[in-house]
Amino acid sequence: MGSCCSHDVSVRGKVESEVDDVSYEYDHENDVSYEQDGAMIRLRGSSRFVSMYTQQGKKGVNQDAMAVWEDFTGEKDTILCGVFDGHGPLGHKVSQFIRDNLPSKLSAAIKMSQQKACKYYDANDADTDDAYDENYNNMSLASWEACFLKTFDEMDDHLAQEINTDSYCSGCTAVTLIKQGDQLIVGNLGDSRAVLCTREGNQLIPVQLTVDLKPDIPSEASRIINCEGRVFAAEEEPDVYRLWMPDEDCPGLAMSRAFGDFCLKDYGLISAPDVFYRKLSNQDEFVVLATDGVWDVLTNNEVINIVASAPRRSMAAKLLVKRAVKAWKYKYPGSKIDDCAVICLFLDDQPVLSHSQSSMSRRNRHHSKRLHISKSTRNEDTETVDGKVGVDLNEEWTALGGLARANSISKLPRLARNMSRRQSSKYLKGS
Repeated sequence: MGSCCSHDVSVRGKVESEVDDVSYEYDHENDVSYEQDGAMIRLRGSSRFVSMYTQQGKKGVNQDAMAVWEDFTGEKDTILCGVFDGHGPLGHKVSQFIRDNLPSKLSAAIKMSQQKACKYYDANDADTDDAYDENYNNMSLASWEACFLKTFDEMDDHLAQEINTDSYCSGCTAVTLIKQGDQLIVGNLGDSRAVLCTREGNQLIPVQLTVDLKPDIPSEASRIINCEGRVFAAEEEPDVYRLWMPDEDCPGLAMSRAFGDFCLKDYGLISAPDVFYRKLSNQDEFVVLATDGVWDVLTNNEVINIVASAPRRSMAAKLLVKRAVKAWKYKYPGSKIDDCAVICLFLDDQPVLSHSQSSMSRRNRHHSKRLHISKSTRNEDTETVDGKVGVDLNEEWTALGGLARANSISKLPRLARNMSRRQSSKYLKGS
């Protein structure tokens, strides 16, 4: 949970909340969405309930990916949001693979579970159609958890078969959320995070819905040690505990659960998600899903207040990412900024803060130098296939090439490093 702080995020003594609206205007021409299995799939952009934005850091190709499925499982009141953070030489390929395959597999598992429940219901002589429909749409928490566990396990197996496994020190985390009516189900794998904003009177309260699955959590460390993996922090990073192989100081993975990373799957790394449930109330306003590039520099409280201060919903995710980047530059000026990806899911029909309210609030604050950010343009070298955003074909992952704070991976095995570089270059060039 983030500690309480003022509404404004200060950077070098200047109030960063005073921002020119035009600087953060969202460019809807670059939105990317398509239809599949009766659902509207959004990979970039905004809609009535969702704001999405990602920005590449300074470690090479952007390894973050995200997706929103509206009318998920064919139900009008159901939406899925997912944020995926890749790491390692082919982490961007892993995160995109998970983004493009996990939702459909999870949808199939949920439909199968519902059908099994209905068959059981029929066998016990149902009386009314209304009761039948209620049974079909309201799954138990145990059923939701079983669907997530089954799907994540199958995805890891599928990944091992489809991805070039010679780069076996690549992987990704995943935080996925399903909203069905007033139910919220979250499946978390790794150290991305989901935080709910709820209101108590006039105060916004952050509620962390997930646990950052790090190797130093006692239950995680116990499993790793029982599998002969090792958990310790390197001298140069005494506050970052990592997962290491039994006989070699690599790869130094900064999380205890992930897709991929097959070099560690025999030593305590697992792909089973934690599953959390919450019944929504009228006081719950929005949920923020983000990769650790955001949470490493901003508290939960700062995050929800930044989102709540956005003059328009479509700008909320972009505003949050820009604030995170500014915080990186201030807190860790000698480090490489991490990739950042954010999905804001709004839970009601009304904007959190209207444009007029935001403008009035800014005028009432003391004046500071306005921040002007040029409008980003789409990279012509970015590949788009079948409505799916690809990666910059001229870039590679270079996080281990210089100073970077708390990389997901600390060091590749010598053989894996050489193989991965050759194959990564071949993979990106399409040869």
